[in-house]
Amino acid sequence: MGIIDSQSVKIAHTCAQDVGYDAGKRIKGRKRHIVTDTLGCLLLVLVHGAGVQDRNGIKQVLPLLKYKFLGSIKAIIADNGYSGQPIVDWVKQQFSWNLEIVKRTEQSKFKVLPKRWIVERTLAWIAFSRRNSRDYEKNTDTSQTMIQLAMIRIFINRI
Repeated sequence: MGIIDSQSVKIAHTCAQDVGYDAGKRIKGRKRHIVTDTLGCLLLVLVHGAGVQDRNGIKQVLPLLKYKFLGSIKAIIADNGYSGQPIVDWVKQQFSWNLEIVKRTEQSKFKVLPKRWIVERTLAWIAFSRRNSRDYEKNTDTSQTMIQLAMIRIFINRI
């Protein structure tokens, strides 16, 4: 089972490649799509311009996930940003995976959403690293590598 989420981050003035504007969060920068397992281990990270919506970003992330973890993923849990029947049907048709959209029930009260807190915790761990609090890298591949290194450091400290 995989849990997917995205995070928009601001960029440093040195970044010029793959920059976009996330109108929902009003951030000029990059968007990080991460997929974790149910323990919070990072399975996949993809960084691109922030102008890409979650519904379009999932079409770039899931083929990479299938390539890396052939046969071991059966279901994907996502938030409301990935909602829409065409996306659910596309995931079912292309990968034979169930895409479960976890929605909020009430806007006025805070409630922990099942399994969603795991990926949110992982995003917080990534942002806790100074170099990942903002995107300082010129290349998105380097940014992905820095996120992977931060997760390696976090999980070594957990042992």
